[in-house]
Amino acid sequence: MRYINLRDLEVSRIGLGAMGMSHGYTGSGTDDAESIRTVHRALELGVTFIDTAEIYGPYVNEELLGRALKAKRDQVVLATKFGMVSHAGAGVWNLDSSPANIRTAVEGSLKRLGTDHIDLYYQHRVDPNTPIEDTAGAVAELIAEGKVLHFGLSEAGPDTIRRAHAVQPVTAVQSEYSLWTRGIEDRILPVLRELGIGLVPFSPLGHGFLTGTLRSEADFEPGDFRHGNPRFTGENFRRNLALADEVQAIADDADATPAQVAIAWLLAQGDDIAPIPGTKRVHRVEENTAADALTLTSEQLARLSSLPPAAGDTHTEAQAQMLER
Repeated sequence: MRYINLRDLEVSRIGLGAMGMSHGYTGSGTDDAESIRTVHRALELGVTFIDTAEIYGPYVNEELLGRALKAKRDQVVLATKFGMVSHAGAGVWNLDSSPANIRTAVEGSLKRLGTDHIDLYYQHRVDPNTPIEDTAGAVAELIAEGKVLHFGLSEAGPDTIRRAHAVQPVTAVQSEYSLWTRGIEDRILPVLRELGIGLVPFSPLGHGFLTGTLRSEADFEPGDFRHGNPRFTGENFRRNLALADEVQAIADDADATPAQVAIAWLLAQGDDIAPIPGTKRVHRVEENTAADALTLTSEQLARLSSLPPAAGDTHTEAQAQMLER
């Protein structure tokens, strides 16, 4: 496994997103033992970068990682997120990045993760009711106290990134980025590279679609994030199958799997990018991390980059309201 720097934080070139072990997808939370084996196998393969959030579950994903990383904490760059739980009373799925709320959130995350510090602490979504300067200042205080080592943002727009960075240097910005979600290329990536901030793409496999294994809307249970998502329903789903088939064709040409091709394409976009494909299965983490050794030809990269945009929005209307573009 190769390693890169997100600003001044060294991480494995490919990380592990832990959300689906407990939250969001069909089968989440049904096999914690396998999820823990997956974390341990990732460490064996050289993965050092693991991502979670207090909202995943909520809370149970951090607790799961706390158990999985017991006695292994020093092997991991551990990232978690705050701001989608209002601890003052409004509860889960309510944006709150006020300094007081951050103080409450970090103590809970530290306890659940079984650690005395968080390596990378992200604001999960921009809170329109709290100036980003106040949020960045609160995290700066936690950094001074040693409870947090690095500050990150998730799905933030260019102006927010610049304003936050002016108060407390931002180590990384997390955003959805993959072969079928490329909206950050024009507006976000140039700002990150100007400021020397790393990029952490989540859902690099298009919520599993780019693996080529999803062929029917019937694959999703009602509680699955993808159930009712515009890209996974109706005519959009059928149109997007053609995109997955194109990735499969290039994978056949490269003697690799579609997942490996999708991740390798991301890695080829710059040495300041560390995707975090999520999985709860050992064989999938083995497959995903093998993308580190895959070098695509210039022709294959060009074919992938020229694929048409995915049909349908990436989020439902309610989810999109929490994004800052």
